[in-house]
Amino acid sequence: MDIALKKYRSAELARGTISVEIDRSLMPPDAIFGFAERINPKRSFMFVSKVLGRHIPVRPSLMRTTYKFLADQISPDLEGPILFIGMAEAAVGLGAGVHQQYSEQNDRDDTVYICTTRHALGLPLICEFQEEHSHATGHLLHWPLVSGLVSKVKNARTLVLIDDEASTGKTFGNLFAALPASIRSNVRNAVLVTLTDWSDGAIEQTIATNVKRASLLSGRYRWHANGLNINAPEVPTVDTKRRKVISPDKDIDWARLGVSRHRLQLEGQAAASGATLVLGTGEHIWQPFLLAEKLEMEGADVHYSSVTRSPISVGHAIVKKFAFEDNYGGHSLNYLYNVNPSDYAKVLLCSETCKEQISHALVTSLRDPTVIVAR
Repeated sequence: MDIALKKYRSAELARGTISVEIDRSLMPPDAIFGFAERINPKRSFMFVSKVLGRHIPVRPSLMRTTYKFLADQISPDLEGPILFIGMAEAAVGLGAGVHQQYSEQNDRDDTVYICTTRHALGLPLICEFQEEHSHATGHLLHWPLVSGLVSKVKNARTLVLIDDEASTGKTFGNLFAALPASIRSNVRNAVLVTLTDWSDGAIEQTIATNVKRASLLSGRYRWHANGLNINAPEVPTVDTKRRKVISPDKDIDWARLGVSRHRLQLEGQAAASGATLVLGTGEHIWQPFLLAEKLEMEGADVHYSSVTRSPISVGHAIVKKFAFEDNYGGHSLNYLYNVNPSDYAKVLLCSETCKEQISHALVTSLRDPTVIVAR
C-alpha cells in the first residue's frame, strides 16, 4: 500500500535545480533516495539510492525487503522461459536479488538471470548497447556457457529488465533494440523494474511489446539549468599505462554468464563485537551481499555497501568520498562513498581480482580490512 506523501523534493546543484514530484511510494521517499551532483558533462544530477547498497551503507535485511517489494509486483504467472537482465554497474546485484526472490517465492525453474557488464570476457556476445548519459556508456551482454541457460535465453517469452532508476527509459529501449531479432520475436511480455521510476510512464513506450512496470517509487523529475557560465566537469581518469587491465575470471563468474539458482560462494566472519561492514567492488557485489545477509541472519550487526566507478561530488546525499585506482586496472578511478571506517569494528573487503590488484590506498584507508577473494 502506498504511504502518505509529501510529494515534492528539490536540490540546488552547481549547474541547475533538480526537482521531483512523487505519485506513489511503498516506503517513505526520504528513506529511498536523495540527490547528488554527478561529475559528468552529460548529466549533472543523480538520484542516490539509500536502499541499493552502492553509495550508502545499508542493512542487508532492508535490501532484501526491497527485492521482495519489487518481486511481489511481478505476476507469478508470466509466460516462461523468463529472462532477467540487470544493468551494470549499479543494478547487477539488484537484478540478482529480484530474480532470486521472484524465482524462489513463485517456485519457478524456468528463469535465468544475466547481468550486463563493462568487462569484455573474450566470449560470444548476445549484444552490446549504449547508456548515453552514463560515465561509462558501453554495456556488453554475454551468452551463457551452459546449454540449458542458452536455451532459456533463446526461447524467452518474458523479459524482466532491472535498473536502479529510470528517468527516460532510454537505456531499457536501447537494450531491447540491441537484442537479436530471434530473441525479440519470441518475447510476449516485458517487466521494467526500478527502485525509482521518474519517467512519468515514458519507459513503457521504449519497448514494442506488452509492458508492465514495478518500482518502489514513481513520479517525474524536472531539470532547470541555471544558465551560469560553469564549465561541464570532466570524468576523472588515471594513467592507463600504470596498470594492466585485468578481465574477470570466467571460471568463477556468477552472473555475467548466466545463473538460474543463487548460492553463497564466499566465506567470512563478522566482528565478535561491534559493527561489521561488508564491501563489494565494482560488479562483484552479489556474492558479497549474500555473505553480508548470512552474517546478519546469524545475529551480527552488519551493513553492506560497495565500491563504484561512478564519479560524484560531495554534497547533499554524498557526505564522504574517497578516490583510488580500480582493482581491474585501466583508466577508471574507483570511489567509496559515505563510509567512515571508524564506525566499524571489522571491514570485509570482497574482490574477484587477486589481493595484489586492490588499491593500497583503499586498504590503508579502511584500516587493514579482511580481504576476501572469490575462488
